[in-house]
Amino acid sequence: MKENLKSFFKKDGVKSVLASLISILVGLIVGAIAVFLVGIFKDTIGVKGAWEGVRIIFAGILSTGRDAIGSLTWGYNAVNLGDMLFRATPLIMAGLSVSVAFKTGLFNIGAPGQYLMGTMTSLAIALSIPSDKVPTWIIWIIAFLAAMVAGALWGAIPGFVKAVFNINEVIACIMTNWIAANLVTWFFDGSVFCNQVEAGKTGYIYKTSYNGVATVKLGLDKVFKGSQVNGGIIIAIVIAVLVYIMMNKTTLGYQLKACGANRHAAKYAGIKDKRNIILSMGIAGALASAGGALYFLSGNTEFFWSTYQSLPATGFNGIPVALLALNNPIGVIFSGIFMAMLSTVGMQLTNLTAYNEYITDVIIGVIVYLSAFALFIRTWISTRKKEAVAKPSEDKEKETQEEKTNERGNE
Repeated sequence: MKENLKSFFKKDGVKSVLASLISILVGLIVGAIAVFLVGIFKDTIGVKGAWEGVRIIFAGILSTGRDAIGSLTWGYNAVNLGDMLFRATPLIMAGLSVSVAFKTGLFNIGAPGQYLMGTMTSLAIALSIPSDKVPTWIIWIIAFLAAMVAGALWGAIPGFVKAVFNINEVIACIMTNWIAANLVTWFFDGSVFCNQVEAGKTGYIYKTSYNGVATVKLGLDKVFKGSQVNGGIIIAIVIAVLVYIMMNKTTLGYQLKACGANRHAAKYAGIKDKRNIILSMGIAGALASAGGALYFLSGNTEFFWSTYQSLPATGFNGIPVALLALNNPIGVIFSGIFMAMLSTVGMQLTNLTAYNEYITDVIIGVIVYLSAFALFIRTWISTRKKEAVAKPSEDKEKETQEEKTNERGNE
C-alpha cells in the first residue's frame, strides 16, 4: 500500500496538482488575512464583519445573501455557480492559448489582441447573415469557425517574425495587441452593428440574439436557473481535452514541445522549427479568439466597441490561468473555473459586506501573483521526495558498512 502511494505521488501530474493546490491555498489564506486585518481596523466593518469577509473568501460561491435579521445565508446558489461557469469559458480558452505557446518556448502575451479579433469576426458574421434565410445554428458555427481562423492568422504574425527574423515575440505581441484594439474600434465605429435601439447604448454592439443567434444551453439553464451559463463551457472543456491529446499523443505535439525544449536541437533532428513556431502561435491565436467568440456569441452579452481605452483583461488573465495549471490543458479547465470563482467571490464580498471593490482586486492580485510560484513549489516537492528516497538508501548503506567492519573485527 505504501509503495503504491509513493509511486502515485512520484507522478508528474500529481506533483503539478499538489503545487497548484498549495499555491491556491496560500493565496486564499493571505487574502483572508488581508480582509480580516482591514476589517478589524475599520469602524464600519468591525470583527464580526471581518469574520464574515473571511467566510466569503473561502465559501462565497455558496452564499445566498442575508436573511431577515441580517445574517449571511448559505446553500446552493444556482445563479452564482452558473455565472461562474459562464465567466470561466473565455478564461479556459485564454489559458489554453498561453499554455500551448509556453510548451513551444514562446510567451503569448498577444492573447488580448487575438481575443479581440475573434470577438470582432464572430459578432460581424453573427449579426450580418440574415437569420430568416440561413438557420441560426449554421450562422453560429460559421461565426465561431471564422473567429478561430481570424485569431489564428493574427497569432501567426508574431510567430512569423519570431521564426524568420528572430524578433522577440513579446514585443511583436504587444504591438499586435494595440493594432487589434484600434482595428476593432475603427471597424465598429459608425458601423451598422452599433446598438441604435436601446437609448444610451450607442457605444455598444448589438447582442447576437438580435439576429436570433445564441449559443445553445444544452440543458444547463435548467440546472443553473437564472444564470448566464450555456453550452460554451462544454465546448471549452472538449477543446481543452483535444489540446491535451494533441500535445501529448500526436507527432505534432511532440514536435512543438521539442522546439520549446531546444529549438536548435530540434532543427538538427530534422524538425522544422520555423514552421512549428508559426504553427504554435497560430494555434494559440485560434484558441484565444475562440474564447472571445464563445463569450459574445452567447446572445446575452454586449461588446463595448471603444476598445482603444484598454485591452480586455480576459486575455491577460489567461497567463495566470496557464501558470496555475503548469501549462497542463486539463489543469487549465480547473484553474480557469477557479479564477472565475474568485471573480464571483469578489462581487459577493462587495455586495454583502462593507468592503469596497479595491480589496477584492488586492485578493485576486495576491492569488494571481502566487500562481506564478506553482512551478517553484512543484520543484520543491520533487526535491523533498528525492531526499526522502535517498535518506533510507544512505542509512542502509551505512548499516552495511558497519556490519562489514564488525565482521572484519571478529576475524
